Amino acid sequence: MEKLLDAVAAVVCLVSPEKVQAIANRIRRTDFTIAADSLSGVVGTPAAAGVVHQLVDAWRTTAVSAEELASMLLAAGHVFTKAANQQSTELVWTGPTTPFVSARRTEQALLQVINAAKQTLFITSFVAYDVSTIVKALNAASERGVVISMLLELSQDHGGSISFDAIGKMTALVPAARLYAWREKADPFSGGRVHAKVAAADGRVCFITSANLTGHAMEKNMEAGVLISGGSIPQLMMQHLDSLVGMKFIARV
Repeated sequence: MEKLLDAVAAVVCLVSPEKVQAIANRIRRTDFTIAADSLSGVVGTPAAAGVVHQLVDAWRTTAVSAEELASMLLAAGHVFTKAANQQSTELVWTGPTTPFVSARRTEQALLQVINAAKQTLFITSFVAYDVSTIVKALNAASERGVVISMLLELSQDHGGSISFDAIGKMTALVPAARLYAWREKADPFSGGRVHAKVAAADGRVCFITSANLTGHAMEKNMEAGVLISGGSIPQLMMQHLDSLVGMKFIARV
């Protein structure tokens, strides 16, 4: 049965919902002895034909009826489509590109999260320089009523590890933002740094990236990340960041 379930999953992941419906309808009118011939014309690509062939082979090893298999396909297809609509994940990349992967750029993804925020926005970064497009978007978000929180690494003069005061700089650039620092670092985090680079808006969308809030990260460095819209991950990320504040792991500056 596991082989058949895997084959069903392969079909619904590769074939369009309309084709899944057509395959299910065709299966209802046949049995596994003639299924290969019956289904041969439903899909049009070699890859799709391959997974349909695997489905038929797996079906032959079970006692599952045609009606049951058709229902399995429709149910699996419905769940897959619903899950895909509820959450989308996009690759984000800055640096040299290749013809094989289409990816969003870091600055585009970060601006999308900031511009999508309606109530709350939480950003973390190791360092932050003056990136004019990001600063402009943050101030615009503040003007429309978004509560902006930012967690940054402290300067060496304030007990951190970077050579300049990024928090002071960001306070001047985005006056309405709530700036946070990781001051109290109990074991086993003694000596730890704020290396997380995350932007989360309203628990609906989040951007997890290697990029700091710097011009080089937005334009020149080789940076990678994922932009996640919908689903549980943005919500969990926002809850976690808010809890760091609530449990006083990080403190407002």
